[in-house]
Amino acid sequence: MLTMKPPRQIFETIYAFAPNRDTLGATAYLIVDAQSDGTPANILVDAPPWDDTIQQFLADQGGVRWWLITHRTSLGQAATLQGRLDCELVIQEQEAYLLPTCPKTAFQDFFRFTPRSEAFWTPGYSPGSTCLYHSAYGGVLFTGRHLLPNRQGQPEPLRFAKTFHWPRQLRQVEALKSRYSPDTLAHICPGANTGFLRGQSSIDQAYAKLQALDLERYQSAQPGL
Repeated sequence: MLTMKPPRQIFETIYAFAPNRDTLGATAYLIVDAQSDGTPANILVDAPPWDDTIQQFLADQGGVRWWLITHRTSLGQAATLQGRLDCELVIQEQEAYLLPTCPKTAFQDFFRFTPRSEAFWTPGYSPGSTCLYHSAYGGVLFTGRHLLPNRQGQPEPLRFAKTFHWPRQLRQVEALKSRYSPDTLAHICPGANTGFLRGQSSIDQAYAKLQALDLERYQSAQPGL
């Protein structure tokens, strides 16, 4: 059995894991964060691939306090691994039923992890699709599959055969455009398609690229695979 590579450091306190076969090649992240009193409060975003190397890496970073699931296809082995991580799993309430035996915190609209990190509901890709905003580094938005890089590495809403509600997803993208400013959104860390970033750590100039999206032209987009 091959040993997995440790995650890649993309910012001083943010790491990206290798794509995970259990989540259709999705990318998970670790945010090394803390409460205002300095108490460690690391946040795992989606399900990473798993072996002893990954387990040891997470332990070396101080463990995981919170584990956010951004959408239903990013669950991976969450039900099995949560006990081993000894963390609090957070998921939007419309997807909480997918983990019936797993202790969890289900939220409706918002969930505040730390003074710098907050999850919020962005339905469309799936009923409980969620993004996470982290205010460090000029503002980093973890989008799950709500926004993904296209083949040119630009952020887009992408419609798939299993997309839950396309018009609703586009409305949520429109809401993101008015949520931030050039001073509060510098980077997007997508939950999949990271190979299209061609070695870049994130989608940079995120605010300008988000504003450049003409969502009218996406209305008639046909589902991809």
